[in-house]
Amino acid sequence: MDTRLLIVDDDGRICLLLKQWLDAEGFVCQTVGGGAEALAMLSVQAFDAVISDLSMPGMSGLDLLVEVRQRYRHTAFLMATGVGDISSGIQAMKQGADDYLLKPFQLEAAVTSVQRALERRRLEREVENYRTHLEEMVRERTRQLYQVYDETLEALGAALDLKDGNTARHTRRVIHYCLEIARVMGFSDEDMQQLKWGACLHDIGKIATPDSILLKPAKLTPSETSVMWDHPSSGYELVDRVSFLSAAAQIVLTHHERYDGSGYPHKLKGDAIPLGARVFAVADALDAMTSDRPYRPALPFAVARDEIRRESGRQFDPRVVEAFFSLPEDTWVKLRENAEQDRSARIEAGAPLAQLFASGSSGS
Repeated sequence: MDTRLLIVDDDGRICLLLKQWLDAEGFVCQTVGGGAEALAMLSVQAFDAVISDLSMPGMSGLDLLVEVRQRYRHTAFLMATGVGDISSGIQAMKQGADDYLLKPFQLEAAVTSVQRALERRRLEREVENYRTHLEEMVRERTRQLYQVYDETLEALGAALDLKDGNTARHTRRVIHYCLEIARVMGFSDEDMQQLKWGACLHDIGKIATPDSILLKPAKLTPSETSVMWDHPSSGYELVDRVSFLSAAAQIVLTHHERYDGSGYPHKLKGDAIPLGARVFAVADALDAMTSDRPYRPALPFAVARDEIRRESGRQFDPRVVEAFFSLPEDTWVKLRENAEQDRSARIEAGAPLAQLFASGSSGS
């Protein structure tokens, strides 16, 4: 492919001389008489390099250099300057020029400088392409790794549901509800991921709870209640050991706190409760009320929504409740249906939010 050069000088004789020399060396050259003309030419044609005089009326060579670097960062730029003005050529290189040419020109030196500048730009493009490819590869490997994390933690969450006497779909439903509320509230992708993992593992502390207490059909005694109330702290101690789950561990620890400070284990109040845990509280309550329980059938979504509204400011953060009610009842019904159908409920880390809900969120 031809190497295209744009020569910029208000002296037509110099333009012609350089063009003849460089054309003879195999380059394809065009000439213009000033910086404004050069920018106009660059806007309609691609050039591998610009050779510009330093001192020109109107736009100087340094002014042109600034514009070319901003608009055409892969184009090589060489500044032509007189022997007595070498310091200006050096200054031009500090501002982004690839090399400078001394007047009066010497053919061999000019060709060498052009080739050196072009090679520098070529190497920079190779490094940039390599870096871009490497970043894409890292993103893909990270996505795959997060998918494995998702699948593992979801399987663990489903197992915990069964141990607690719930259906294996309880966690998936709560995840769908959590992420929809978080989407409305503008959570970042990373915060969405940590919320999902926290929802998966919220009851992991019940591994240490005796089945005689966990599955007891009757009301718990005060001592049994005390043991049950230990499960958020037990779960936190397990999850916090995993570095990438540090934010999720906070959700595990605080998922039974209440906005008014009457929850457990630490009676945290208001914004002292992590936002992810406040979102989880609404999602978990919604699923609990709209699912069958041994002591009652599932409540209609309208009834559950009324209860969530009543508990705003007491059990639930009013801002989370507001986000919840910003979507119609049908949204939550469809999310429950999607969770029932989507057995994997996989959420790709770092994916656009539209993709996170492509499997059926009506809010997306």
